[in-house]
Amino acid sequence: MGPVIIFDKSTLESLNPDEAVWLDQFYLSNITPLFFVETLADLEKDMRSGRSPEEVVGSLAYKTPDYSSKPNAHHRDLMSGELFGGAKLDLTYGRPHITGGKSVALGSGTGVLFEPSPEEEAFQRWQDHRFLELERYQAKQWRAALLGVNMELQYKVFQAFFPLGKPKSLHDVKRFLNFYIESPDQENLLTFGLGMEGVTEAGRKEVLSRWSAEGKPRIQEFAPYFTYIFSIDFFFGLAIAADLIGRGRPSHKVDLAYLYYLPFCMVFTSNDKLHAELAPFFLRADQTFVPGRELKTDLAKLDQHYSTSITPEQKEEGVVSFASRPPKSDEFITTRLWDKHMGTKWREYEYKMRPQPDSELLKKFRDEIRKMEKAPEIKPLSGSTLDEAAAMVMRRMVKGHKGKWRRFPPEVMNRRKNSEGEWEDIPPEELIH
Repeated sequence: MGPVIIFDKSTLESLNPDEAVWLDQFYLSNITPLFFVETLADLEKDMRSGRSPEEVVGSLAYKTPDYSSKPNAHHRDLMSGELFGGAKLDLTYGRPHITGGKSVALGSGTGVLFEPSPEEEAFQRWQDHRFLELERYQAKQWRAALLGVNMELQYKVFQAFFPLGKPKSLHDVKRFLNFYIESPDQENLLTFGLGMEGVTEAGRKEVLSRWSAEGKPRIQEFAPYFTYIFSIDFFFGLAIAADLIGRGRPSHKVDLAYLYYLPFCMVFTSNDKLHAELAPFFLRADQTFVPGRELKTDLAKLDQHYSTSITPEQKEEGVVSFASRPPKSDEFITTRLWDKHMGTKWREYEYKMRPQPDSELLKKFRDEIRKMEKAPEIKPLSGSTLDEAAAMVMRRMVKGHKGKWRRFPPEVMNRRKNSEGEWEDIPPEELIH
């Protein structure tokens, strides 16, 4: 588990399964809701590759990280929680914001149990080309909504912001945006932003009332994530009106939504030209943008490195055993990203995973998990207090093999649950070689 990374669909499409193994091994992938929807929408796409839409979606699902990944909550849910519930989001740590955990009472405090999300279960089905009718309907709706995006209307509306002439560059647009966000008339700014983000009239009144009750602070302090999303949409509208971004591609509006999730990662990677142009204006100084083609090249180098430097016996032990950390050579982008975002102490020691399924420690862990499963459910923890949980368990469905690689040691691969729900070794005569 390495730096938190967000990738767009174009990046994952460019990878082969072997390269995807190393993305999952050396990064913690934040899977955005937009990636899920874009992947699903390919069911309704006119394919020119000779493959069926089901094959294309299945291939993407197969390459999607499943070992070291977490699905992020939808940006609108996070924004609503902030505007109407006063939840404060950490926009500086660079980690996924997840929801859906079952909170339970433990003797030592509170535990949270996360079952596989609906998105994770869907990706598992899609690999086998199994799609729900509802998903096919959603894919059609997504395509129809995309065709309905009216960029010309947005172009005309934002023309009103340039009575003295249009900005000449995106840097000028950012300066204009910053000036507007710092406007002394914060009430007008908040009202405009709420309308732009589609908040209903009743909702706007509720938010403005709470804002007034809190002493009318600057909106960046009152609702930082809302301000962040509003800033991206406002920037985009201004750039369209200034003829600095073409208005002939409705998909630009879709691509823009990936930027809503930038606070929740350390690394953002994409092959999209719009992302390359706009992301640097919204990334923090401690974040990194990596062009998707450069990441692919680096993952291919990693695959070649391990393919030629690891013995057959080591390969049988699984990727997690011989590659718990990236190579220490700075020739790899991944290595440099580990140094930047994880610190350099990982270089000082070697770690080799040797699971011992029958060890006392693992037996203790299994006992604790069973207690959590049977513990009474309590009021869910909010995102701001999730860190205070005494224990957290995340169930996930992970493929033992991907591409040409075995991912886990025999001690893990050669086990199964019996009829009583207990783990046991698979008898040698039942193993498939």
